[in-house]
Amino acid sequence: MKEFFVLPLFSLFFLFSCSETKKGGFIRVSSSNSRYFEYQDGRAYIPIGLNICWERFETDEEKILALYEQRFRILSENGGNYTRIWLSAPFFEVEHTAEQEYDERIAQRIDKLLTHAEKYGIRVKFCFENFRQLTNQPAPFSTSVPFDKPIYSTENKGSLRCMEEYFNSDKGRQLFINKVNFFAKRYTNNPIVFGWELWNEINTVNISGNTQCILDWTTDMLPCVKSVFPNHLVMQSLGSFDNLKGIDTYRSFMTIPTNEIAQVHRYLDPGASWDICRVAMDTLASNAVTEIRSIVADKPVLLSEVGAVEANHAGPSKLYERDTDGILLHDLLFAPYFSGAAGPGQSWHWDYYIEKNNLWWHFGRFTEAIKNTDPVRENYHPFYLQIDNIRIYGLNGQSNTLLWCRDALSDWSTELVEQKAPENRKLILSLSRIGLDSYSSIRLYNPWANNWSDQIPENGLINFDFKRSVVVRIDK
Repeated sequence: MKEFFVLPLFSLFFLFSCSETKKGGFIRVSSSNSRYFEYQDGRAYIPIGLNICWERFETDEEKILALYEQRFRILSENGGNYTRIWLSAPFFEVEHTAEQEYDERIAQRIDKLLTHAEKYGIRVKFCFENFRQLTNQPAPFSTSVPFDKPIYSTENKGSLRCMEEYFNSDKGRQLFINKVNFFAKRYTNNPIVFGWELWNEINTVNISGNTQCILDWTTDMLPCVKSVFPNHLVMQSLGSFDNLKGIDTYRSFMTIPTNEIAQVHRYLDPGASWDICRVAMDTLASNAVTEIRSIVADKPVLLSEVGAVEANHAGPSKLYERDTDGILLHDLLFAPYFSGAAGPGQSWHWDYYIEKNNLWWHFGRFTEAIKNTDPVRENYHPFYLQIDNIRIYGLNGQSNTLLWCRDALSDWSTELVEQKAPENRKLILSLSRIGLDSYSSIRLYNPWANNWSDQIPENGLINFDFKRSVVVRIDK
């Protein structure tokens, strides 16, 4: 690996001095169970939240920061503790006038954002970059952000001729490192930062030649960033996992030893070439996690972008307008975690979908469903069954087994397209079928009505009715 000018830790000026005892400390991969996260004080941490990467509709600084505080408050009130922010979005972009000129006024916005996050217990994953070319093309649509970086181009007094030069040359790589160092001076000692993502979907950058350079760049930059953020997680992300060729790409990036989290993006996309991206949301979300877990068995897996889009990502799905109950959100939250991910799925379309339909309560229902469980200590192992058109996603732990049962005859297609109401389903489940010969208690949680009820099996059988989905907790 080439050497770059990374600031030594002792030279960093620490702007924040949050109480690590009060906040639980930094988030890290669990030292005893590498498939999950924990606080520095040893308590399990499950990242419950969503992407709120930028503000689409408001332009006034005070109003935008007030909106973020409001979102953090509502998310926290519903058990949430995590979000993702793009530092390359115009509102947060500190390097916007010229190479290596960093806007202190913009940086202070980020300081304020973290102050709001700390107030409500929200950990923030920052994504450094998202640009794909050096031209000056506008955002692809009015509420998106640009995917260009013209200030780096020689045509705009920058130092680079092309994207290949950014990734391959020392001067290009140093641009990234210098920006990393700018943030390191402010936030290295701030435990509210969950971690640092090098790039949003780096395999989508406009590289005309050998794309090996982005893999080599990632392999080199991960330890560089970790050296100045030793207590934060460092990771990379790839584009939507929507074709079979993506398996090799994901394997190449997610198995890099210094890539601390195996992240995956996937969307319900009617234009995708892979059939799995056009099926029920719980199935496509679970499959994304299962595929990545088969590639990387010893890292936390997160479905870190998930949602529904028009064909070929041509904007947010029209299904959102009809999904006022949030069935898509419910499924994308529950299916990943009950398939072995380190947290629930992390939704995109925070404004077009969740905020517009006021669906924040779904985060509270997920939190309630898993309350008083510790995935690190339980060492959950996922399993899957299908019984009488009911899909059962299970987590078998040391002291309890959790089941999320989903009606396979009711999904976005039946409810939102055909507009058929979900029907009551009956599940008769033998305890022996899920590997149990005894129990101390069995409780059912209805996430749609937010209520718990006790179950007493008869002749070793659990027998109950539900609509759409239900959670079963079996204490051993």
